[in-house]
Amino acid sequence: MKIWPGHSYPLGATYDGGGTNFTLFSEVAERVELCLFDEAGQETRIDLPEREAFVWHGYLPRVVPGQRYGFRVHGPYDPARGLRCNPNKLLLDPYAKAIDGPVEWDESLFSYRFDDPDSYNEGDSAPYAPKSVVINAFFDWANDRPLRIPFHQTVIYEAHVKGMTMRHPGIPDDVRGTYSGLAHPAMIKYFRELGVTAVELMPVHQYVNDGGLIEKGLTNYWGYNTIGFFAPHNEYSSFGGDGGQVQEFKSMVKALHRAGIEVILDVVYNHTAEGNHLGPTLSFRGIDNSAYYRLV
Repeated sequence: MKIWPGHSYPLGATYDGGGTNFTLFSEVAERVELCLFDEAGQETRIDLPEREAFVWHGYLPRVVPGQRYGFRVHGPYDPARGLRCNPNKLLLDPYAKAIDGPVEWDESLFSYRFDDPDSYNEGDSAPYAPKSVVINAFFDWANDRPLRIPFHQTVIYEAHVKGMTMRHPGIPDDVRGTYSGLAHPAMIKYFRELGVTAVELMPVHQYVNDGGLIEKGLTNYWGYNTIGFFAPHNEYSSFGGDGGQVQEFKSMVKALHRAGIEVILDVVYNHTAEGNHLGPTLSFRGIDNSAYYRLV
């Protein structure tokens, strides 16, 4: 597959109607591979050919929305100095707008072997890691605008997308627990009857269920364990994880705005799902650990 030089901006994967531009920032990388996955999970690796101001980039014609991808970053591995590059680990795009699949917990997701925290784990994490997804950013917002309701007139309802809609009798079963459920006329009617002017959503960014919780048959219900700050959580989408969650999320915001209701997002920035130094290598850590995290 022939790759063109492309552009260093914007970061992430950007579809322009004819192909997709891929970029990734890493100051420590010596080489960056773009990894494309077909529907059968077969991986194709392509070296990003250009680097500008520590941004690696390339453009692939005919790569369209729905394409699943990730990165492998070749570079130094020296944990004592905060360097944790390991090309055996498939990495999520920090600027991905959509993410498909959960984390399937396996030792290969970690840069070290469990029997030795100072070791180097050569296991390939791709079969167990979620994948970034190219999306179509085009959306008809019509005349939608920020409502800018004055604070002294604002009434905020804090809500959990799944919990808010899962048992509402007026919402169809197939959209309960989803963004579409939150935008359903029955839910909007409920908000308006209460006099609500803004809905504050508990984390809707792509998050990870910790392995310890999974082993106990539990989940991270509240979602404070983000791994994709620009991607709507795929389990809250009635469309699945192929990128449709972005269109569904935008449609939800548009519907709430049309009803005179603002949307506020609850975001946690003080940690990610990669956790501490013993956590998995899913994205930021393997790209440029000391650039994305404050190290001790």
